Amino acid sequence: MTTSDGSDNRRVVPATRVAVAAVVGFGIVILLEPSIGWKALAGLVALAIICLLPQRPRPPKALRDPQSRTTPTWPDDGVKAAVEALPDPAFVLGRDLTLRYRNAVSAVAFGPLTMGDPVALRFRSPEFLAAIEAAAASQSGGSALYDEKRPVERHWEAQIAPIPAAGSAAPHFFLLLFRDRTAERRVERMRTDFVANASHELRTPLASLIGFIETLQGPAKGDAAARERFLGIMREQAARMSRLIDDLLSLSRIEMKRNVPLTAHVDLGAILAKVREQMAPLAAELGVTIDYTPSDRHWTVAGDTDELMQVFANLVENACKYGESGKRVVLHLSEGVEGGRAFIDASVQDFGPGIPPQHVPRLTERFYRVDVGNSRAKRGTGLGLSIVRNLLLRHRARLLIVSEPGQGSTFTARFPAIGATVD
Repeated sequence: MTTSDGSDNRRVVPATRVAVAAVVGFGIVILLEPSIGWKALAGLVALAIICLLPQRPRPPKALRDPQSRTTPTWPDDGVKAAVEALPDPAFVLGRDLTLRYRNAVSAVAFGPLTMGDPVALRFRSPEFLAAIEAAAASQSGGSALYDEKRPVERHWEAQIAPIPAAGSAAPHFFLLLFRDRTAERRVERMRTDFVANASHELRTPLASLIGFIETLQGPAKGDAAARERFLGIMREQAARMSRLIDDLLSLSRIEMKRNVPLTAHVDLGAILAKVREQMAPLAAELGVTIDYTPSDRHWTVAGDTDELMQVFANLVENACKYGESGKRVVLHLSEGVEGGRAFIDASVQDFGPGIPPQHVPRLTERFYRVDVGNSRAKRGTGLGLSIVRNLLLRHRARLLIVSEPGQGSTFTARFPAIGATVD
C-alpha cells in the first residue's frame, strides 16, 4: 500500500527485533539438539550480521516509476496570487480548457462558474472557443474577440497565454485574460452614426441657408422686405441645426452612460409635478391643459432626477404639440405586477389625432417621423423618443405606447419598483 506521494506505507520490522527473535529461536534448537550446536551458532551469527547491516532507504513509488508522475490538477499558490492581482477578469485553464482558477474581478464581469467545468459552459461562442482552443493547442498563445448582448451589451478582447512549467515541460495551465473594449467600440460606432445622421439631417437646412444667401447676394440684394423675410427664415433654419446638434450630442452622452449603474432613489410623483410646472407656459401657448393630481404616496424608483426630468419633459412636450387638438394632457401614476415582479407606471396621455398602428413600432428610431412636414413645422428633430428610450434603458425601464387614431395616445414608462410607502 502506498500514500498519495508514492511512498511505501507497509509496516517495517526493526532489525534488532529480528536479531532477538533469531537468538531465541536458535537457543531453543540448541537445547533440543545439542549435537548441532556449533552449526546453529554459526547460523545465528550470520543472521545477526545480515539483520544489523545498514539498509538503503526505499525510494518513493513516484520516483521508482516515471510513468506514475502526473500533471498537476490545480495551479500553485504563486500562480493564484499573481492572477488575483490582475485588474482585469482572468481565468486559469487546464490543457482541456476546464476552469482551474479565477480572480474576483471575473466573478463581477461574468457571474458564478464552477471550478473544473469547461469554459464552454459559460462562453457560448463557437468562434471564440475555437480561437482559444487553437491558441492552447499551439502552446504559443493568441487573442480572440468575445461579444455579449445580454444582460447588457459588452465587447471583450481576450488574450490566452501559456503559464510556463518547471524545466522544459509543456505548460500545464493557460492564462485567459479579458479586456473590456465596450467603451471604445461604442465611441467608434457613435462617431460613425453621428457623421451619417448629421450629414443627412443637416443637408436640408444648410441647402436652405445657402439658397437664401445667394438670393440676398443676387436678385434680392436691394430688396429690404425680402431681406427681412429671408433673414427670419435663415434664423429658423440655423436654430433647427442647433437643436439637431444638441440632440445628437445628448443622445451620444446618454448612450455612453447607458451601462453605468444607478444608485440614487427618486420619487416619480415629485418629478411629474416639476415637469407639469415647467411645461405650463408651452401648454398655455398651445391652449392645452396639463392635469396631474399629486398623492401622498412616494413612488420610488432607482434613477437620476435630471435624466427622468428630460424623459417626461420630452413626452409632455410631444403630447402638447402633437395632441394639441385634444386640448388636454393627463399625467398618471399606477402600480402593478408583471411576471411576479412589482412595477410602477408613469403615463402621459393626450387626446389628439392618435398614431396609425403601422408607425407605432418605429417611433423610437432615430429621425423616424410619422409626418415629416408636421414634425419640422413643430420644430421637432426626430430624436426626442430615441432619447427617451435610451434614458429608460439606463433605468432598466420600458416605454409602452398605446395609440388609436382619433382617440389619442398614451406613452407609459414602466419602472421596476423599489417600494411605495405612505406618509
